[in-house]
Amino acid sequence: MSLADEVAAAHAGHPNPAALVGELRRTSVCVPLVTDSLMSAELTGIRWLYAFSDEQELARFAVSRGADADAELSYVRTVGARLLDVVIPAIEGPAGVVLDAGSAQAMVFPPVSGIVPDSAAVDLGEPVEAASGPGIPAAGGAA
Repeated sequence: MSLADEVAAAHAGHPNPAALVGELRRTSVCVPLVTDSLMSAELTGIRWLYAFSDEQELARFAVSRGADADAELSYVRTVGARLLDVVIPAIEGPAGVVLDAGSAQAMVFPPVSGIVPDSAAVDLGEPVEAASGPGIPAAGGAA
C-alpha cells in the first residue's frame, strides 16, 4: 500500500504501524521552508517538523494559515527516511514529524524507538531537553 493508503487505514481503525513508518521512509515529501529553516512548531516540549504528501496538501495548509492561494511556496522535497534518520537526530531536543498538518488525514510520527534512531528517541533513557527556536536550519537548503 502507499503512504496515503496506510494513513487512511490508520484513520479507519486498522493501523499497521510498521507499514506506515516504512511507507513514510520510502515516500518523497514536501517540507516547507521559512527563510532558511524547515518549518516546525514546538508543542509540549517536542519540535514537530511539517511534511506534506504533495504540493496540493502544502498549498492547502498555507492557505489555511493566511497565504495567498497564488503565492509561490518555498519547500524542499526529501524522502521521509532522510527526515527521520538525518534531520531529527541533528535537532537539539526531541523532534518528530507531522504529515499533512491540519488535514483530516494528518498523521504524527513521534520521536520514539522504531520511528527515529534510538539516539533521538525519547522513550529510551533520559528525557531530552525541549527543542528551541522558530525553525530548524535547512543546512544549505537540502533536507
